[in-house]
Amino acid sequence: MLKKVVIGLVIVAVLGGAALFVLDRTLFASTTVSTAAPIAPTIAAPVQAAATTAPTAAPQSATPAADPTQPAAVPAAPASDAKLYRIDAAQSEARYEVGETFFQDNRFATAIGRTKGVAGDILINTAEPAKSQIGDIVIDISQFQSDEGRRDNFIRNNGLESAKYPQATFKTTAIDGLPAAVNAGDEVSFTMTGDLTVKQTTKPVTWQVTLKLTDQGLTGSASTQIKMSDFAVGPIKLAFLETEDDVKLFFDFVAMPAS
Repeated sequence: MLKKVVIGLVIVAVLGGAALFVLDRTLFASTTVSTAAPIAPTIAAPVQAAATTAPTAAPQSATPAADPTQPAAVPAAPASDAKLYRIDAAQSEARYEVGETFFQDNRFATAIGRTKGVAGDILINTAEPAKSQIGDIVIDISQFQSDEGRRDNFIRNNGLESAKYPQATFKTTAIDGLPAAVNAGDEVSFTMTGDLTVKQTTKPVTWQVTLKLTDQGLTGSASTQIKMSDFAVGPIKLAFLETEDDVKLFFDFVAMPAS
């Protein structure tokens, strides 16, 4: 009888080991990840204000009459009022935070994944902040790293499928809550609404943003919360753990003057 029990335990151990081997070769298989920063569409640099010169007298007939059917030309903002900044990936970071429960010991933990694979442009108009722009923000989500490589591999192969869809993109559609003017040293808070695309799903998302303008550049942070189910990336449910559906997203950035 004891011999049969021992044989049964051996079989269970072998099957368990085989199952873990299969999981490591499928769900948790390692993938090649690029370390390069992504490339985001650029915002056109502000037009330099033309120097004012005295007009040369000309016959009255040489001056064309204004066409009332055409919109009036909008003068370009002076270079001192509008300035273009580019996110510095080396000094910036995007990260996610999501709760996960391990069934074996009923333990709750917060998984945190980070990436420096970020890119984007920000145009600040200090005289008329409402004319400021935030270009497309591109994040290489395949570069997310947490404290557990198996988790990262699972996310790349399943969940986010970031090995197949490595880039998430945020396209700004509205900026609300900006002050009437911004000066160097000011810290301003506002909301940034736009379309977030993950994998093949696009959903509207609103970020809470804090930004500070210095003589050297911009520093800022943004945060929001989404549901994984909205983007068809979760929640994750495995035999030994389950994640929450809600995910907090954070973006800490430094942007330098574009050359």
